[in-house]
Amino acid sequence: MGKKVKKEAEPPPKDVFDPLTIESKEVATVVLLLNSPEEEILAKACEAIYKFALKGEENKVTLFELGAVEPLTKLLSYEDKIVRRNATMIFGILASNNDVKKLLRELDVMNSVIARLVPEEEVIIHEFASLCLANMSVEYSSKVQILEYGGLEPLVRLLSSSDPDVKKNSIECIYNLVQDFQCRATLQELNAIPSILELLKSEYPVIQLLALKTLGVITYEKESRAMLRDSQGMDYLIKILEAKELNDLHIEALSVIANCLEDMDTMVLIQQTGGLKKFLAFAENSTIPDIQKNAAKAITKAAYDPENRKLFHEQEVEKCLVDLLGSENDGTKIAASQAISAMCENSSSKEYFNHQGIPQLVQLLKSDNEEVREAAALALANLTTCNPANANAAAEADGIDPLINILSSKRDGAIANAATVLTNMAMQEGLRGSMQSHGMMAALLGPLRNANVVVQSKAALAIAAIACDMEARTELRNSGGLEPLVELLRSKNDEVRRHASWAVQVCAGDELVAMELCRLGALEILEEISLSVSRKNKFSELAYNKLLNNHLSLKYSQTGYLSSSNIISDGFYDCGRINPGTKLWPLKDLCLQEPNDRRAVLLVNSKPSDVSPPPSTEDKCSDTGYGRSISSSSSLRRASKEKTRKNSYYFSAGFGSPTEDKSEPASGRSTALSKSTIKEKGARKSRGKKEEEKLKEEEEVTAAPKWAGEGNLDKEWYPPPDPDFCVYVYEVTKSVLPITSIKEQIEALAKYVAEKMGGKISKEKLQDFSWELHISELKFQLKSNVIPIGQIKKGTFYHRALLFKALADKIGIGCSLVRGEYGRAWNEVKLMNESQKGGIWGLSPPEVYIVDLMCHPGGLMKLKSKEADLYRFL
Repeated sequence: MGKKVKKEAEPPPKDVFDPLTIESKEVATVVLLLNSPEEEILAKACEAIYKFALKGEENKVTLFELGAVEPLTKLLSYEDKIVRRNATMIFGILASNNDVKKLLRELDVMNSVIARLVPEEEVIIHEFASLCLANMSVEYSSKVQILEYGGLEPLVRLLSSSDPDVKKNSIECIYNLVQDFQCRATLQELNAIPSILELLKSEYPVIQLLALKTLGVITYEKESRAMLRDSQGMDYLIKILEAKELNDLHIEALSVIANCLEDMDTMVLIQQTGGLKKFLAFAENSTIPDIQKNAAKAITKAAYDPENRKLFHEQEVEKCLVDLLGSENDGTKIAASQAISAMCENSSSKEYFNHQGIPQLVQLLKSDNEEVREAAALALANLTTCNPANANAAAEADGIDPLINILSSKRDGAIANAATVLTNMAMQEGLRGSMQSHGMMAALLGPLRNANVVVQSKAALAIAAIACDMEARTELRNSGGLEPLVELLRSKNDEVRRHASWAVQVCAGDELVAMELCRLGALEILEEISLSVSRKNKFSELAYNKLLNNHLSLKYSQTGYLSSSNIISDGFYDCGRINPGTKLWPLKDLCLQEPNDRRAVLLVNSKPSDVSPPPSTEDKCSDTGYGRSISSSSSLRRASKEKTRKNSYYFSAGFGSPTEDKSEPASGRSTALSKSTIKEKGARKSRGKKEEEKLKEEEEVTAAPKWAGEGNLDKEWYPPPDPDFCVYVYEVTKSVLPITSIKEQIEALAKYVAEKMGGKISKEKLQDFSWELHISELKFQLKSNVIPIGQIKKGTFYHRALLFKALADKIGIGCSLVRGEYGRAWNEVKLMNESQKGGIWGLSPPEVYIVDLMCHPGGLMKLKSKEADLYRFL
């Protein structure tokens, strides 16, 4: 036998690489291996990178900078299960880094990650794929991608997974997604609520907490609340509240309940099952401030529904809320105050808080915490609105002083709420005096100047409420509060403008305040508002008319109408019609102007001059039994004797400037009354030389104030006297006032006016009545455009109508003054017709008549008659 020869091994093929085992200590090298075609190398490289990324945030940044993300995205869909699993695990960890998130969105890998959630994949892939989505879903753009690629459905399915980590990641991702309303709508379609409720039974608190948070968001929607109710979700929530060991979940459970209580059906269900009573007992008995606070918030949300308020009242929720007001925690106090504010819509609850609740809220007004004071003021504002009893209760609890103090708070909400309470209190006449004594008007100046429109509005409304009293209006004027109030009329906010107009309208009831408002430009602003279609309102119209009633000269010039309640007083002047927006010249300026070709200004002034009248006139004028505004010449002269020694009229013999020569006498310019002037019905005589010299000396030291309402009293100036008009007033008082019949009084006064103004003028002779020449002569004689009405002896329609109105107001005859076209004016009076006599005035309206002062003086024409129309348009 031959010796066996050892067979040599065959050499490996030349085209095969010999196996190489290497050990890498650089992550950069491993990242390069991610591009290897070998599954084993890819699996080991991914495993090494996963362990490296798990060690910390800095390692994630390193991997991002080395470019590991892009090759890893290709491995998410790799055929080998181990490679795919390891790559998914890496992304679950890396996705918590913001730079990686941004890059993943750009690489559009969301679809690949969602694909890993299919049931065929391993549980560990489900865990890290859902973790990746949970990290990515924090940002809105990623939410959109997840929703577009249908990621919500597999996530809902994974809520039933047996692995707690999968459940936790899935519910966390869903919680992030449902922050968007579109995702909430999709979740309703997927009927996810039963699965979420099942998570409340989990033994892991983090899963329970995430489930409650998710329910707290999705129950914002009415449909979701209905699904929760149908799934017996309220039972789950009440059981959590009853379990003391789950106190870490109570706050979130209360948030869900708060949403569900907004739904009436849920409210009824929880009440019928006894859950509502348990809920209120839990809120009242809990010692944890956050739980009490959230319970009160739940009540607040639900109480916005009227039916819920009824159910709460039946369960005596008011007692629970009053107890919560006594909590030491400020957050609880705030929440309880807000809940009381909501419950105030129920009248029965308002009555309850009248006895319990208001004193506690008043005490909270003194808190050092601004938010507590604001919430307490809000509750009191709602409690006192349309409820005088509660307003009085707040005052009795010494609430006025702390409320006024809050007006200087730094929080606009607190100021607005306090102003509202004070407004409600000011509706009670008995409280206004007390409020005023605490300095409320001065305290409102700050809110009036506040930049917040709500504060401005509430402050103006408070002014309107308390300014009903004269003392309050006076204090407002003295403290400088009118100026900021007038500025609010310029506001672009409708409510601010409306309330400011209301306040101005109330304040204008005082003559001095009305004058100050006019000086500050309120009349011009309101006039501008009245011309704007979008800015005007009913209150601005009322305020404008109220101010005009204190400036009848302007009212008549603008509107061409004075009602019977608009009593013409001394200093009234008619300068003719002016267009809206045109400024009315002050009387002083008009008097100082040289005569021109413009229409004469008619002045009404019954104040006597400083020159004493003859004894006979004094005797006659001493009779004061005729009415409200007539004073005798002698008594007025005696009362002002000391004053006129220092300040005499420089308009004694004429109406020129103080430097003009007054030595030349002229008819119609004398200010003295004699016996002959009375007997000759006002015929004037020239003044004696000695008397003129005396007056001339007085003129050298004369400076007279503007008449009331014309501005600051810088120089003393008086309007021109009108002795003839004084005589007219005296004569009609003696002859017309004693007449018992109103109709006969009107007729007598009309005849008297016609007699003084040129007598009866027939229709045929109207064209020949040369009143214009007479007026021009008076303007020349007086060296002024201003003519006292008593000096006109030839007057046409508008002269006679003004004189009739002025005299009628002096003796108490109610009549209006109406300006027509083409120099026409007339007076309207109201009389009962024959069929109304013996009846009760007011049951049937009186007839309106026009008084004829021209063609048939004393004649009365029904307003809506051809005769009256002809008179107005002669």
